[in-house]
Amino acid sequence: MELRHLQHFVAVAEDQHFTRAAERLMVSQSGLSASIRALERELRAPLFVRTTRRVTLTEAGRALLGEAERILAQVRAAHEAVAAVQGVLRGTLALGTEQCIAGVHVAGLLAAFRRRHPDVEIRLRQAGSGALAEEVAAGRLDLAFAYRTQADSDQLRSVSLTSEPMTVLCHPSHRLATAGAALAPDDVGGEVFVDFHPDWGPRRTTDAAFAAAGVRRTVALEVNDVHGLLDLVDENLGIAVVPRHLRHKRPALIALPLKGTGETEYETVALLPPEEATSPAARALVTLLSG
Repeated sequence: MELRHLQHFVAVAEDQHFTRAAERLMVSQSGLSASIRALERELRAPLFVRTTRRVTLTEAGRALLGEAERILAQVRAAHEAVAAVQGVLRGTLALGTEQCIAGVHVAGLLAAFRRRHPDVEIRLRQAGSGALAEEVAAGRLDLAFAYRTQADSDQLRSVSLTSEPMTVLCHPSHRLATAGAALAPDDVGGEVFVDFHPDWGPRRTTDAAFAAAGVRRTVALEVNDVHGLLDLVDENLGIAVVPRHLRHKRPALIALPLKGTGETEYETVALLPPEEATSPAARALVTLLSG
């Protein structure tokens, strides 16, 4: 099995199209098709279902994809490790982060990293913590700044960034605004909630807190960005439970602590693969972060 066959397979799986994958790889479409056929012959299984519009993975293809991504990530890490021993850090730093993550100023950190390591190409992806954890585990990301749960792969390592309590945000005219004290899940269970997609760290934390308290809640307004959430609360369309640092983005809103369970601490971390699979670029970024 040749590495180029795996590279071609992963590209087609990502693009779901032979022509687009061939253009990205800068190979002929006939050459790409021949490479995939050679891989299918070797594995004795079809890897794609081909239609006139797109290609999709077969069950065998899905089984191969994760392993192929890990192999290619390890090969890339090997090349970068040799370059690092020679005194020059090269290659790619593939980083993921949740929006408005606490404990790290991502833009400033990447700017400092680029000044120290100008030969490293930086790639950044913003997504929810669940997706980011999966991508680090699969080798598609070198590390991610995210929230970790027990459901995440036990193959991941984590470096703590910060920990903070969760806070209830509401409009100044909302009935809770005059509570003047910390609130328990029982106090707000019947309210209309604004919240993030279930893949996001704050949503995971809030869901865990209310489940632990045995309180059901209704998320009527679901968003995928911090400012969208704050806008909805600012219009008094619902309340939100968020990490404490987000209250500073909209000082006019009323912020009240959430109490009553042991699940209300929101810890953000840097997620990394096992030590032996961690790229030199990721190690250098963590060193810079710790310094």
